[in-house]
Amino acid sequence: MGQGASALDRSGRGWSAGDNILDRSTGYLAAEYELGRKLGNGQFGVIRLCTNKHTGEEFACKSIQKSSLLSAEDVDDVRREIQVMKRVVGHPNIVELKAVYEDQDWVHLVMELCEGGELFDYITQNEEFSEQEAAQVCKILMDVLKHCHSRGVIHRDLKPENILLFKKKSLFPVKVADFGLAVNADHGQKFSGMAGSAYYIAPEVLKGDYGEEIDVWSAGVILYILLSGVPPFWDETEKGIFDAIRNGKLDLSSSPWPSMSAEVKDLLKGMLCPDVKQRLTPEQVSSGSEDILVKMQKFLPMKFPAAEIFAKVHPVVQSPQQTVKLSPL
Repeated sequence: MGQGASALDRSGRGWSAGDNILDRSTGYLAAEYELGRKLGNGQFGVIRLCTNKHTGEEFACKSIQKSSLLSAEDVDDVRREIQVMKRVVGHPNIVELKAVYEDQDWVHLVMELCEGGELFDYITQNEEFSEQEAAQVCKILMDVLKHCHSRGVIHRDLKPENILLFKKKSLFPVKVADFGLAVNADHGQKFSGMAGSAYYIAPEVLKGDYGEEIDVWSAGVILYILLSGVPPFWDETEKGIFDAIRNGKLDLSSSPWPSMSAEVKDLLKGMLCPDVKQRLTPEQVSSGSEDILVKMQKFLPMKFPAAEIFAKVHPVVQSPQQTVKLSPL
């Protein structure tokens, strides 16, 4: 990567001030937007509320500090994230990239503002989650994956933290966010670099030979957690989690699974199938989710007290969840 390699400071201090990451002039963020309070932190910078000076509309601004980019790969990651977000634009359940700006010290990504927080937070605060709601979330995720895969994008880091609620105190609509680990891929293309978050990594990622099917596996883990409050393959160490994933023993018999429908359990078996060739496609999962929704509308949705379960498991779920990238793509 010619430009990136030459612009990196050999002293290890990161990208030199004034060197461009983007290949075009963008204008300045301050001319259009006013930055406000901090919303969160990213790997290379900070996420803040920002307001359009002309319309008053509010957005989220992800500001990436150039000096924090310590390698050519870091610079590539930023460029790829921008490229991928532009590639998947147009889906109602994907956080939309509105504009990109670059100045001497920062790259700014202006995106849709999701005011409802993360999906996990909603579950904990509302103390219950139904099979019907889980099926709706699953169907939305499959629609997103169909859109991404049709445009040659693998997300590679689907997890509840990256599923955001667009409105306050409302589960729907949800939007998929954070394409920082996403890659551009031709249909059938395989990758070897290990990337993702421990509980949600598919077994073929651990083998170093994977494709777009990994996104369905991650969505299956999310569905399992939404309904039971615990991850299907878990341990207190990263090694233990990976061993459990390789073992592939899926528990659908202990509580609360006896009270769940056969349809949702069959869906999970298909999504969490270790054999990639036998794993359900997004189209098949979407159809199965629709079947569950039709059935669930015939009687009152079954609820379970999620808050107590999540309170017990959440610290464990969080601790090994840092994104891992153990080898180059």
